[in-house]
Amino acid sequence: MKVILKQDVKGLGKKEDIVDVSDGYARNFLLPKGFAVEATQTNLNIMKTKKEAEKTKKEREYKAAKALAEKLKNTAVIIKAKAGENGKLFGSITSKDISEKLKSDFNIDIDKKKINLEEPIRSLGVSEVEVKVYPEISTTLTVKIEQEQ
Repeated sequence: MKVILKQDVKGLGKKEDIVDVSDGYARNFLLPKGFAVEATQTNLNIMKTKKEAEKTKKEREYKAAKALAEKLKNTAVIIKAKAGENGKLFGSITSKDISEKLKSDFNIDIDKKKINLEEPIRSLGVSEVEVKVYPEISTTLTVKIEQEQ
């Protein structure tokens, strides 16, 4: 009997795989526990439609991420902070500060975990910061730290 797995089943296959199993295994274990559904034409069409919708959604997210990356590349975030006479900051600028400044000034919502800082910024000046927008898309953001008056 052919069945479509609704979730991963150890030793059998991954979610949405179509597998051939014995009738007894399907009727007595997989179907009653909700691990699989019978591979009828209707269920196959439903699965195909779901996969197409998922693919379309991923393409839309990818295009939106590309546009956001272009927008970030041309954006300069200016953060004012207190600093000593030699240009060292009192404290430091973290990815959280950069994320909040992007949200308040440009209305761009980027999670602080996606902003890649090796270490916090501790001096005045301009820094290039990597931002991971989507799994394969990353861009650089210019962060300018100025003296607070």
